[in-house]
Amino acid sequence: MSVNGTVLALVLALIVLVVALVVVLVVVLSRRRPAPPAPAAPRDPFAPEQSVAGDPRTLKAGDMVEYLGTRYFVRGSLRLREGGFTWSEHLLDADTIEGQKVWLSVEEDPDLEVVFWTEYDIGDLRPGDRTVTVEGVEYRRDEHGTADYTSEGTTGVGVQGRVEYVDYEGPRGRYLSFEQYGGGQWEAGLGERVPDGTMTIYPGSG
Repeated sequence: MSVNGTVLALVLALIVLVVALVVVLVVVLSRRRPAPPAPAAPRDPFAPEQSVAGDPRTLKAGDMVEYLGTRYFVRGSLRLREGGFTWSEHLLDADTIEGQKVWLSVEEDPDLEVVFWTEYDIGDLRPGDRTVTVEGVEYRRDEHGTADYTSEGTTGVGVQGRVEYVDYEGPRGRYLSFEQYGGGQWEAGLGERVPDGTMTIYPGSG
């Protein structure tokens, strides 16, 4: 074979080798390519967790809540536990409601339930009867228990302690609750379940 023939054969062999390496590289890279992300799982638009804008289960002092066109700052939170059941109550800045405390309770039993509470002057009224009528609305006794609590921010109660409660349920998402912290005076609040789409939560910077 002539020198030119030998050189040509070497060049062709080199070209074949380069092409083979490119093919191998393409195959290896294609195998390493990450799989496309799985499509998002379908979600029920009427599920309880979709009833508010933002997650009320993460509320804390410094957050802001907008409800029925009024904005409130969360001043503090109570984290309550009774056995294996937990829930939260949040004190809202009630400057727009003269002299009244306003609270927001958040619990899952098992569905998420958010209730807006306003302080109620019970006078001589005390819990105990199976039914209680307040301002023309009849409430039926629902639950009675004692829970341990820890306090965050400003709540008006100690850092930790125990609270006895008696809950009543009325018609159309209305509630009446009595609470007694550390064996003190009974306090009461009137509650209304937060309707879908009426509350927005703005997390604080902390």
